[in-house]
Amino acid sequence: MATLRVIVDQIVAPVPGGIGRYTEELTRELISTAPRDCVVQGIVSRQPHEAIADLEARLPGLAGIERTSLARRELSAAWQYGLLTGASSGMVHATSLLAPLKKHTQLHQPGDQIAVTIHDVVPWTHPETLTPHGVAWHKAMAKRARKYADAVVVPTHAVAEELAHYVNFGDRVRVIGGAVSSKLRLPVDADARASALGLPSSYVLAVGTLEPRKGLTSLIQAMARSDAPELPLVIAGPKGWGDLDVSAVASEAGLEESRLIVLGFVSDEDLALVISRATVFVYPSMAEGFGLPVVEALHFGTPVIHTDVPALMEVADDASIVVPRDDAAGLPERLAAAISQVVNHPELAERLRIVGLDRARAFSWRDSAEKVWQLHADI
Repeated sequence: MATLRVIVDQIVAPVPGGIGRYTEELTRELISTAPRDCVVQGIVSRQPHEAIADLEARLPGLAGIERTSLARRELSAAWQYGLLTGASSGMVHATSLLAPLKKHTQLHQPGDQIAVTIHDVVPWTHPETLTPHGVAWHKAMAKRARKYADAVVVPTHAVAEELAHYVNFGDRVRVIGGAVSSKLRLPVDADARASALGLPSSYVLAVGTLEPRKGLTSLIQAMARSDAPELPLVIAGPKGWGDLDVSAVASEAGLEESRLIVLGFVSDEDLALVISRATVFVYPSMAEGFGLPVVEALHFGTPVIHTDVPALMEVADDASIVVPRDDAAGLPERLAAAISQVVNHPELAERLRIVGLDRARAFSWRDSAEKVWQLHADI
């Protein structure tokens, strides 16, 4: 019986974010698509029993969970320095750079292999958008991966190309993207939920962790402009780092308080509802490796506007309106113009809806999981 051991710790992180969603969806499909005589186990940092029980409920069919002796913060530090790497035996798949990387050879440790995932190159290209500790940790783990990882998974060809400028992994890089969550389904009581959330009939939507690199300041400034449509701006997403106070930013930009709706973290069903009813979805991020919210908006036929981040352009593939990031001072004006273009031209919005629905079909978690299984078979 072969066992694929997946690092699932990001699912129970304080702020799971996109990597947490990625980890849960990919692991669920790895279980579902496991070849004959293969099972999937989870590896997680020291967690309370309630968290483990929740993890087991979210990943039915998981063949056990191995808990390390350290909590997440201490575990990430230990693995950074190559300590307590006992979890590295067998086939290990890390859904991020949090991995028990150590030296191993097929001659002395037959069957041992480890693949890590690098979701973006932000620590190298936009270090100012992360904490100094986060930048240092990612760079240190990437160096360990260059020495010891058997394979490196990236979500887009754009990330693969950019990553090669900073860390040389040679032919070990494999592109395996994500897809829309299986939990992202409209609620049966959609109208009641929309009323409870306070959703207006028409609105501009932004989704993502509230942190500096997501570009929300530029979007808020765009919505405050006199040449922007007088629609409310709805923002959905958990707090990240950087103490981004969207209400303060809106006040400074001159956006009326009544036109700003900050939902914070929302359930999967509510997120599906919020995306599906938006007039236009705007993703003004400065740097991304994949941009799952873009795929989610395409999936629901919501017109999409995003910046010219290479990964976002690869993912959307002409099913969106692209706004250049250069000349940061002019970004709010360009965002306002793009939003007006969609809002004031129904035929354009309808075309974006149709091509978006078609593009979203290109992404499948089942396909991603099968590629991961093939990757480990090839190592």
